Amino acid sequence: MKTSSLVVQILAMLLMALARPGMARDLSKDQPGARDIAGVPRFGGSVIIGYRASQFDEAEIPAGPWDKAKGAWQEAIEVEGRRTRIIYIAPPDASSLEVIRNYEQALAGSGYETIYQCSGYPECGEKVEQFYIDDSKGKKLTDSHLLKYVFSDTSVEEPRIYTARRGSSDGDSHVFVFAAFQDNFADSQAGDRVAVFVEEVLAKPMQDRMVLIDAEKMAKGLGEEGRIALYGIHFDFDKASIREESRSQLEEMARMLNEQPELEVYVVGHTDNKGTLDYNMDLSRRRAEAVVQALIQSYGILGARLMPMGVASLSPLATNTTEEGRALNRRVELVVK
Repeated sequence: MKTSSLVVQILAMLLMALARPGMARDLSKDQPGARDIAGVPRFGGSVIIGYRASQFDEAEIPAGPWDKAKGAWQEAIEVEGRRTRIIYIAPPDASSLEVIRNYEQALAGSGYETIYQCSGYPECGEKVEQFYIDDSKGKKLTDSHLLKYVFSDTSVEEPRIYTARRGSSDGDSHVFVFAAFQDNFADSQAGDRVAVFVEEVLAKPMQDRMVLIDAEKMAKGLGEEGRIALYGIHFDFDKASIREESRSQLEEMARMLNEQPELEVYVVGHTDNKGTLDYNMDLSRRRAEAVVQALIQSYGILGARLMPMGVASLSPLATNTTEEGRALNRRVELVVK
């Protein structure tokens, strides 16, 4: 048998295997384990093809149109809390206008107040779909090519946005709905119809899962490893402002430095990989500088002993592909000079 004929047969067998029933995703059923957000019903006949939920995360809720030049929302609300993202595929006969009007009506009936709404590129902003396509914006679901290529570039038409807020005893719920006709380069079954991105952030205090590192443990870690990661320093979202709940960890840092008056350290800020590297380098440096200033001004530590540095996401402790991994990567480290 000629080599060329053998190659053709092998390729044919692979294609037949890929086409076997059960190999392709069944888009008539919800993704296993997925469910609607409480109080945010789906458009009738829609199917969940993507689902991601985390107990605590941060997100931007649009409050104004997309700025193509900046690659960002002109106005946005920064929120933290329990976060859920869902991608629905609407029935083939649904328009983005019908979908978004149903969401507006349903959310208003549940007590939500409108934050922002728009229809079409002139109102929502040219290339508004980039909020999802651009990985650095933190909205995209990347579990499969099907989800990566929802709202495929150049295929989006009639984009519409509705964002709303509702207060309750469980916390403030912020909802972002984006509906648009689109094609899907990865799976034609999901193309030529409206896709719907729904995100909710239920703002509530983060459960503190990180153990406070006391002065003794810090000294031991620095002595044995030359470095120690601290998770008790908390900052405002996307800022270098230190939160009040960081006081206990700062006090322990100051106590350790006072007990070892000859010790000099680098104070190193780390981020996850959301956002551009240049931006995160600057943010991590400013956060490190804020910690140094707090130790100097509030605890009397000599500034010459402290050197602030920022390394962004260049030294991760865990994968940045999961919420848990990104949480481990957002930290402040002390490193012996």
